[in-house]
Amino acid sequence: MADIDLTFTIPPEVTFEQAIAIAQDLLAAQPTDDVLTAAITALVATPNGARGFLVTFLSGDLSGEFARADRPTEAVAQGLRTNPELIADLMAKNLAMSTAMELTHRRNGHPEMAAGSHLTQQRSRQLIQGLHLPIVQNRLMALQQSITQGRGEYADFLARWGYDDEQKAAILAAIEPLISP
Repeated sequence: MADIDLTFTIPPEVTFEQAIAIAQDLLAAQPTDDVLTAAITALVATPNGARGFLVTFLSGDLSGEFARADRPTEAVAQGLRTNPELIADLMAKNLAMSTAMELTHRRNGHPEMAAGSHLTQQRSRQLIQGLHLPIVQNRLMALQQSITQGRGEYADFLARWGYDDEQKAAILAAIEPLISP
């Protein structure tokens, strides 16, 4: 099979929906590491692009193109590291949201949806560990502080989603291994 020259054009004002579609195409194409890193770098340059890529990457189905999410490569990490502030914030929120949603789905008797949230939580944890970004640790500690003290950087985020005490305890349990030395 001949090598295919793949390029992905990311509009500077990419919408969340466009970013999801681009991320799906990108992951399905299984590009070279250089193309993958360049496309992720362009996507994560904007909040919509970063959100769209991460939601696609972290919550895609288990087969085919999304196998990369179960074992994030250095090419993925390199692209994400180009916007550490934004990625750190989104990773902390992704870990919190997927953890809380797993509990919500279990309470509501939706085991398949709970399994999907659990997978997203696992992928978030693996990606956090693979990024090796100290700022992610800072964001996770800020999230922990907001949960335990009821104020701080993530207090509005927690209030907006209305997490209860059991969900907050689950989020703390998910954070703990990632911030412990």
